[in-house]
Amino acid sequence: MTFADHNGTDDETAGRADDRRADAEYADAEQTNADHADAEQSDAERGDARDYADAEVDVELDGSSFGEYYDEDDEEYDAEAAERKAAIVEHTGVRLQKVMASSGVASRRVSEDMIAAGRVRVNGEVVREPGRRVDPEKDEILVDGTAVQADTSKRYIMLNKPVGIYSSLRDERGRPDLSRYTDEFEERLFNVGRLDAETSGLLILTNDGDMAHVLAHPSFGVTKMYIAKVEGRMTPQTIARLTKGLDLEDGFIAADKARLLDASADGTSLVEVTLHSGRNRIVRRMLDEVGHPVIDLVRRRFGPLHLGTLAPGQMRDLTKVEMSELLTISRQAAKDTPAAEAADANTADANTDASADE
Repeated sequence: MTFADHNGTDDETAGRADDRRADAEYADAEQTNADHADAEQSDAERGDARDYADAEVDVELDGSSFGEYYDEDDEEYDAEAAERKAAIVEHTGVRLQKVMASSGVASRRVSEDMIAAGRVRVNGEVVREPGRRVDPEKDEILVDGTAVQADTSKRYIMLNKPVGIYSSLRDERGRPDLSRYTDEFEERLFNVGRLDAETSGLLILTNDGDMAHVLAHPSFGVTKMYIAKVEGRMTPQTIARLTKGLDLEDGFIAADKARLLDASADGTSLVEVTLHSGRNRIVRRMLDEVGHPVIDLVRRRFGPLHLGTLAPGQMRDLTKVEMSELLTISRQAAKDTPAAEAADANTADANTDASADE
């Protein structure tokens, strides 16, 4: 087994089976949507006036009415009418089944069945009425206990960062940075945490600041798994030192997990290290401390996400299943961490914030 086998190639150890499972679940959801496409089309043709996304409406408000409104670039754009419509949408919200369908959970008809069966919760309350209106940006929706990202303005991208790319959106020295990837998107994306220039692997790009904080800050315990090719033949005793803990110049550190994958005849070893710390170059420093300097390092996992077969330099949107898993972690962290503790966590350790190299 070579180090290259762990960077953008088929790797069961790093979660390849989980990737296939997630993609299969997402494909099933997409097929469900396709199966109900005809039924959804007939719904739209009826022009359901209760849904602003389905049909143009003519609403009486303060004695005045408006039917259609225009884009701001249109010379006939009616700002007041647009504001009135925005106020109505904010007040009434969007029908729950519409939000579920837009989020990729299922078609609207199937979503209605799921709601009627009591499988959907809004802000912790079981909802059985399909007509229930929600605010996609504020209300928390769960289906069968799994969080749904209803805010379609949020974007989540997985990047396999190559060696030689700096984890900055605009590098002050003009070195190759992440802008070559983020510039491809209309949304203003930023990276969750960092990988140093010599490290490749899984990096998340998003515009969801709340989720980024939960994923990057060590106080929330989201683990990251790395595979390192190191100098020397590592022994089980050395692996035990990594998990027992080491005293480095910036304090004590212990890996959550560590295991030896291979010890080659050429005098190198492959080791897997899992930890939730975000300290600067922490994996390299830990392996240096035990006498096995890093030759190559790749991050294979970040929380529930697996790099899978994504090649270096390639990107992809997260699947609906992956987004749900991240959202569940984020919401649970928000519930478990009181506001005061969260504020303290933000400033507790300057070496473990989202800008630290790993």
